Amino acid sequence: MSTKPIINGSGNYYIEARTRDMKRTDVIVDYHGVQHIIELKIYHGDEYNKRGEAQLFDYLTFYKKDVGYLLSFNFNKNKKTGVHEVQYRGKRILEVVV
Repeated sequence: MSTKPIINGSGNYYIEARTRDMKRTDVIVDYHGVQHIIELKIYHGDEYNKRGEAQLFDYLTFYKKDVGYLLSFNFNKNKKTGVHEVQYRGKRILEVVV
């Protein structure tokens, strides 16, 4: 796990932080006492995207958070980019497709 101070020393980020069951989150940002869980994906279709949402849900449950972020890198010209909110099993996922 890597820890680096960010934003003028006001927060930290962790890359591939491990959970107790040895799963690895992509990025966790701690900023002013609030922890943000971020999952990074390359968009490979809706089914693959749904697996990313499930994976993020598991991390949110582990860290006892209700909101997480799914950042998808899109190389498919037919997929619309932008930001939208997904409700997934009681958790709020802000999904950003770039």
